[in-house]
Amino acid sequence: MSKVLEQLQVVIEERKQAAADSSYVASLNAKGLNKILEKVGEEATETILAAKDCANGAQDTKNAVIHETADLWFHTLVMLSHLGLDQAQVLDELEKRFNISGLEEKASRTN
Repeated sequence: MSKVLEQLQVVIEERKQAAADSSYVASLNAKGLNKILEKVGEEATETILAAKDCANGAQDTKNAVIHETADLWFHTLVMLSHLGLDQAQVLDELEKRFNISGLEEKASRTN
């Protein structure tokens, strides 16, 4: 699974260097972090709304949840790249949490 994220990260890094008028990723980076965060927020909201529709049994909403989640992940990867971070660091953090109860992990953040 992470192969797709690795490939996408490579593409995002390449396109980040392109001219803003030739690449969506480059145009987002040229507009700065606030614009990227705006897109992350927008996609998060769209994902939430699609999930609520799906939970309410609306027609063909599972595909909408998948589509919106893909958009959210993409824009999150663009954000990470803009900040000099990458998907591997997030996956490493998730891997660390495998043997920790979610409740324990959450409690450790408040200490």
